[in-house]
Amino acid sequence: MELVTNNLLTLILFLPAVTALVLALIPGKNEKLIRWLALAGSLVPFALSVVLWTQFNAAEPGFQFQVKLDWYEAINSSYHLGIDGISLTMVLLTTILTPLAILTSFNITDKVKAYMVLFMLLEMGMLGVFLSLDLLLFFVFWEFGLVPMYFLINQWGSEKGERTLWKGVTVKARTYASMKFMLYTMAGSLGLLLAIQMIGVAAGTFDLPQLFSIWKGVEGSFFGLDMESVKTIAFWAFVIAFALKVPVWPFHTWLPDAHTEAPTAGSMILAGVLLKLGAYGFIRLVLPLYPEQASQYAGVLAFLAVASIVIGALNSFGQEDFKRLVAYSSINHMGFVILGIAAAARVGGGPDATLALNGAVLQMFNHGISAAAMFFLVGVIYGRTHTRDMNQYGGLFPLVPVYGGILIFSSMAALGLPGLNGFVSEFLVVRGAWPVFSVYTAVGMIGLFFTGVYVLKSLKKVLHGPLNESWQGKLTDINFREIVVVAPLMVLMLWIGIWPAWILKVINWAAGWMF
Repeated sequence: MELVTNNLLTLILFLPAVTALVLALIPGKNEKLIRWLALAGSLVPFALSVVLWTQFNAAEPGFQFQVKLDWYEAINSSYHLGIDGISLTMVLLTTILTPLAILTSFNITDKVKAYMVLFMLLEMGMLGVFLSLDLLLFFVFWEFGLVPMYFLINQWGSEKGERTLWKGVTVKARTYASMKFMLYTMAGSLGLLLAIQMIGVAAGTFDLPQLFSIWKGVEGSFFGLDMESVKTIAFWAFVIAFALKVPVWPFHTWLPDAHTEAPTAGSMILAGVLLKLGAYGFIRLVLPLYPEQASQYAGVLAFLAVASIVIGALNSFGQEDFKRLVAYSSINHMGFVILGIAAAARVGGGPDATLALNGAVLQMFNHGISAAAMFFLVGVIYGRTHTRDMNQYGGLFPLVPVYGGILIFSSMAALGLPGLNGFVSEFLVVRGAWPVFSVYTAVGMIGLFFTGVYVLKSLKKVLHGPLNESWQGKLTDINFREIVVVAPLMVLMLWIGIWPAWILKVINWAAGWMF
């Protein structure tokens, strides 16, 4: 038992890769076995994450369960893992959503083995970002996660639709979306890698706990540049890479295409976890490594956050494609995360910073479960109607009453209804940001208003109004397997809405120690 406890993070990180290897050795014709083994393999990291949560001491400062081994000794880079309350929350989110996405994928019939192997590798990549305490290791996992998601969109995305690249040249919409996803995120990663290398050379280490204590005090010059200029350049390289991943306006244009064309499970993970990698990068790296630059340019970040809130909401309201509406809503909701981070960066400590950061991290978790539920529910109705055009639905509540009730519940959580999870995190962000960025926060409320507008619009078009008679006798209600997928997410939405202390206690200690 002690051996397991001492290597808990390594087990959580690499068990998905072990599962992927086992799946790769099974003959592809055994599709049922592959599905169930993938599900079982994804449940083990979740169980270990629950053990990790129960053994984690929220009141203990710093990183816990650390593992450190020599990896690339020549450049002082190590295999260094560890968690605090912020990374633990993201690990729990990842290990909750992955089994649910796998269960959602039981209806995949094409190249099942390759699909499940990629999903397992994607989980490892995401977990590696949250667990790494070495900058170079962080970057390896950051890049690694791009590849499985690229193939999931490219190979299992929507069959319908084409996009024009240039005059006379068209490609499948899913090919266009996957390429756009890869190019945008890789573009940001190039600057991130150069900045990481620059930090490693200037500081002599890639180890994050060491960098947190020494990087602010590193002086001198670097290739003829003074260190303040070097830090400012590195700061913007980090910010652009993470802003592209979140994404914030105006770096957001890859997201609606990727979401719209991805398979349902891919959209669940893309919205639920992958977007959080960028926000996590801001919290884990930008705030502690560049406090002066973060405070100086926090107003720019707050402006982009509010633009994301408002423009994301307005774009959602303008959509007639159900999945595209939910995709733009992610830009809207993640804007609150960045607003909380910007407020914490500006003041650099104190109650307002802690409140705003608490709200930002909780909003990351809350949006993860709410967005995953919404994309799943879009996939459920699409699987029955083979259309995402909300104008072709109409009055479906009498035909699918259980589905309708679940959709209303999940939509209210995304809207921020008091008593459900979205309200708690958005309230904390607004309360923390208001004394710091009063005007920006007030403008952001316009986006919050239109959140309600687009949510009610979607419910009206899908469930209410006159029944579209063409669906009579053709639609079946949500089935047992689909209820099993969405039920844990609904429990979390209600649990956090009524009693958020269980998760906020873990986040709050870590947020307070950051400053």
